[in-house]
Amino acid sequence: MPSGPDPHEVVASTDGKMAFISNYGGGAHNTITQVDLIAQKSLPAIDLGALRGPHGLMFVGGKVWFTAESAKVIGSYDPATKKVDWILGTGQNRTHMIYVFPDLKRIITSNIASATMTIIDKTINTPREDWDEAVISVGRGAEGFDVTPNAKELWTANAQDGTISIIDLTTKKVTQTLNASVQSANRLKFTPNGKMAFVSALRLPDAAVFDVTERKEAKRIKIGRGAAGIQMQPDGSRVFVACTPDDYVVVIDLTKLEVVGKIDAGKQPDGMEWAVQR
Repeated sequence: MPSGPDPHEVVASTDGKMAFISNYGGGAHNTITQVDLIAQKSLPAIDLGALRGPHGLMFVGGKVWFTAESAKVIGSYDPATKKVDWILGTGQNRTHMIYVFPDLKRIITSNIASATMTIIDKTINTPREDWDEAVISVGRGAEGFDVTPNAKELWTANAQDGTISIIDLTTKKVTQTLNASVQSANRLKFTPNGKMAFVSALRLPDAAVFDVTERKEAKRIKIGRGAAGIQMQPDGSRVFVACTPDDYVVVIDLTKLEVVGKIDAGKQPDGMEWAVQR
């Protein structure tokens, strides 16, 4: 199905009936492609107007949450009303990826060029909706990140430094920086049980696996010439890694920590999503 110009990330609606794809263009484009997963056809794109460079996506609370890198904002799109119904500025350069908590009271973004993470909290007990932003300095090239399943920590991979910054989500402070040797890191994802963290890198031939408790590398898994998107199977049995230069997605068994298959995904696979029709 056509995915629009320069597709990067993809999310599915909670009911598994729709997919939304960010058309990035290095900050030049301003659309999100919609795909009907039941009919298996692309629908008219969402025009974001002046909000250029959509990239990071999440589907939470019935809405599509996105970053707009060139505009230095995050926002939400309501499929029911077919409108962008909320926008918030970050004031940071290249706001790239986004994580929205299920209760919609906390949002986290990575800001590549500013070398920061932003934790955005909804203000409680005020007469009007407001948000507080905490900007936390991390390593250079902060991009791929994830929140531990217990929501206590945030790990971000710093592509230029090759490090991983660990942030305590209660104190909003960096508690440790791992010398992880993950230069050109693209994504970081925790396994569903929170025991391991996988890091992909655009110019490295392997996926790096870290033991979360021990705070150290557990293994390097040879996968190809480079990698981007990472998708965990919800039951914790497998992980899928998009090997962009090799035009395939590798399948890794999470018990054996070995490659058990490859999926021909067409040219330059990147973002992935797990969709379940409900």
